[in-house]
Amino acid sequence: MGGRRYIRGVAPSPSGADPGDAASAGPATEGSGDDPGSAAEDPAPPPDDPSPPPDDGTWDADVVLSDGGTMRVRPIGPDDSALIAAFHERQSPESIYFRYFSPRPRLTGADLERLTQVDRVDRMAFVGIVNGELVGVARYDRHPTRAEAEVAFFTDDAHAGRGVATILLEYLAAWARQVGITGFVAQVLPSNRRMIGVFRQAGFTVESRFADGVIDVDFPIEPTPEARAAMAERARRAEARSVARILTPRSVAVIGASRRPGSLGQAVFRRLLEGGFEGPVYAVNAEADVVASVRAHASILDIPDEIDLAVVVVPADAVPEVVEQCGRKRVQGLVVVSAGFADAGAEGARRERELVAQVRRLGIRLIGPNTMGVVNTAPDVRLVATFADVAARPGAVGVSSQSGTIGAAIVRRLEDQGSGVSSFVATGNKADVSGNDLLRYWETDEATRVIVLYLESFGNPRNFSRIARRVGRSKPIVVVKAGRALAARPPDPGVDGTGDGFAGPTRAGSRSGRDSDRVSDALLAQTGVVRVDTLDQLFDVVRVLDGQPVPAGRRVAVLSNFWGPAVLATDACVAAGLELAEIDEDVERRTRPQLPPGTRFGNPLELTSEGGPRDLAVAARALLGDPGVDALVVVHAQSLDGDAEDMARALADLADGTKPIVASFLGADLAPGAAGAVPVFAFPEAAVHALGRAARYGEWRRRDVGAVPTVDGFDSDQIRARAEAAVEGLEPGERRLLPLAEALDLFAAAGIVPVAQREVGSYETAVAAADEVGWPVALKAGGVDRPRRTEEGGVAVDVFAAEDLRGSYERMRRHHGAAMDTAVVQAMVPTGVDGAIEVDQDPTLGATIRFGLWGGGPASERILPLTDADAAELIGRGAAAADLAAVPASGRAALTDLLLRVSALADAAPEIASLRLGPVIVAEAQAAITDVAVEVAPWSTDPEIRHIGAPALE
Repeated sequence: MGGRRYIRGVAPSPSGADPGDAASAGPATEGSGDDPGSAAEDPAPPPDDPSPPPDDGTWDADVVLSDGGTMRVRPIGPDDSALIAAFHERQSPESIYFRYFSPRPRLTGADLERLTQVDRVDRMAFVGIVNGELVGVARYDRHPTRAEAEVAFFTDDAHAGRGVATILLEYLAAWARQVGITGFVAQVLPSNRRMIGVFRQAGFTVESRFADGVIDVDFPIEPTPEARAAMAERARRAEARSVARILTPRSVAVIGASRRPGSLGQAVFRRLLEGGFEGPVYAVNAEADVVASVRAHASILDIPDEIDLAVVVVPADAVPEVVEQCGRKRVQGLVVVSAGFADAGAEGARRERELVAQVRRLGIRLIGPNTMGVVNTAPDVRLVATFADVAARPGAVGVSSQSGTIGAAIVRRLEDQGSGVSSFVATGNKADVSGNDLLRYWETDEATRVIVLYLESFGNPRNFSRIARRVGRSKPIVVVKAGRALAARPPDPGVDGTGDGFAGPTRAGSRSGRDSDRVSDALLAQTGVVRVDTLDQLFDVVRVLDGQPVPAGRRVAVLSNFWGPAVLATDACVAAGLELAEIDEDVERRTRPQLPPGTRFGNPLELTSEGGPRDLAVAARALLGDPGVDALVVVHAQSLDGDAEDMARALADLADGTKPIVASFLGADLAPGAAGAVPVFAFPEAAVHALGRAARYGEWRRRDVGAVPTVDGFDSDQIRARAEAAVEGLEPGERRLLPLAEALDLFAAAGIVPVAQREVGSYETAVAAADEVGWPVALKAGGVDRPRRTEEGGVAVDVFAAEDLRGSYERMRRHHGAAMDTAVVQAMVPTGVDGAIEVDQDPTLGATIRFGLWGGGPASERILPLTDADAAELIGRGAAAADLAAVPASGRAALTDLLLRVSALADAAPEIASLRLGPVIVAEAQAAITDVAVEVAPWSTDPEIRHIGAPALE
């Protein structure tokens, strides 16, 4: 990558909805003669010979507006004159005056030429396009002597309140930073209150002054934490609303509704009618007047009323025309049931790419294609837009499945076990709306308490990690991650590289399927997701999380009427990672007079076969009231009296939402809900296993997530420059092992200082190097991978003198041959715990870091970037925790600092394809790096601007 660096950044901009969408800032120097920088002083000059960012498509993107619709954002071009002229003629005189500070009913040819001709450095503009119409434009003009520019934007009156201005300002500021502009200035009329509101709500420092009848505003465009948070919140709300447009429509049309029995078009239409949808349902069929006793229309354009959602069930080659009609009808959302797209080979994949481009041009969000449909059980919606035979009992579980067949089976089983769903989405090919979008929707959906995902791939794993970590703090996410056996297959990058697929680089020597699945486990554990291996486990865990509070700890009490089942339950508790609680002696003192003779106190507590519903209630209340008990497991074996229903009712009365209760009724066939909200299992092992998963989730939720810290002595500019220089000239997929000197320079910019070492090529240079780094030294064969501390293993240690060094050098030269062509002389450090740190850019999951003991064995893994809490957990609870416990606190602190620096380095320089540090000798006040290896590969880093499929700005 030659030329100017391109720095990642977030454009700071107003939080919330854009109050200035129908207003404009001006005059933007179009022939006005005004000094664009007169309102502020900034002595910083513009950079020498700045270059624009590359024209690689990054800045031509689809974004989600604040109301959930979509807009195309792209740089302005000379061919936009007609769009600009038409846009100008549609605006009100007031908006035009706000923009230009003068009446201007139409634009001249000279005006249009100036507006559309930009050099992309000193003068730049972005436009927003919806359904072929220009709905907004934002531009800047750089001050000739300062590193700031005047900004102005003009948005369509008809699209007020949709966040158009905010998004255009984000793009414009991100571009400006990359060409060396540090601040924006603007002039606003005092009566233009909405535009003044935009700047006042910005997440950066704004200064304003009133002079000569206008308000001069200036602000730096370097992102602030407030700006990042505001931008992330806007993105979250917009994505959630885009899904809500599909799941909460006021009217639905089924295009392809059929009279033919057994057809998908008939099944979808009848399910909608039978499901009791609260709004009007329209049939679209060009060859029928009536479908299922409902008048049919030949085209959606013939329907006289507004349509929010269209369900498309027509052949794949007819879909484009139907979608175009939906755009003309201003439909807000599409569910495309039709198959024959990416599910049907290369030609289908091309057709799907064209479909995605079409819906985004029209400003419509899409579920599918090749989807089974969607369901929303909310009483004011009751949407059953699917051909699957699902009754969709109302409940609190949101379900998303890549497989419609499995998703429908999940919904049916949840209904059978009494859980029910809030909404169900079969994502199909995931060409547009993804599982990440659904997570954002369910996060804000009050009807959803538990989220269930059936995943075959993560799609965009970096987004998933950030979103799931946040959502899981309030709502549990239970995942069945299929494909362990097929994990070696490469991931689907998505139809256009921006959907739910990950369009990152493919690395040579990427991980094996087993390794990728291990990383998947690390990702899910780190984000708090409850991963289960089977559908049976999923249903068990959902029953616990849906019906009971999250456990406050792992301490469990077991209550049974027979000793044998109680022992089974206690064994299951240990296997599930739960702890048998120490029961307070007061429990026995208070309850013995009320319980049957022969009751065995302790944990487990056995009531004997004489125990009835009243006894169960007395014992259970006492155990739940013990502050040392976090959860209760009840195991009831059927007695001759057949009292299972009465016992279940007693349990139902005990569930008050303070501590979780799970139960197993052996030999009893109870109806769902017989014990109220208490989940009842056939056998205690399943009940306890599900409770154990819930307890681990509760531990994660209580855990301090920490923060990604700012490390001292970290020069991101130097890191970027050195990383880009290191990959210059490499082709995509190529790797390069950095020479030691380059690797040390890169580490130095991150404040990482390995043990003093020098590369040498002869005995004489080795002696000189030892004199420089200080005796005693170690001598290492540079060509030996993973050397051991013997001369035969490639390392001579504790070399105190030149003669000793000569002997070691000559013996190692004879033994290792060419591996000694380049040797390393290194200072000795005190002994300690030998650790190893490794970083890899996983082709699907992004950068990961592993830490464990040097020489093999288990290692703990995390997705980057690390928070301070992640680093502490790697050390205190990871694979090397027992060994590190004996290291002084100062040594563990040094290791923590090193882990955080390595994390920050990998995040700042994704060109690092792999990094190996080890042994890292951890001892008092040190985490000494004795060996380094860094491989780099080309990487395209996008600016952190909002667009569909972009990295989550969480």
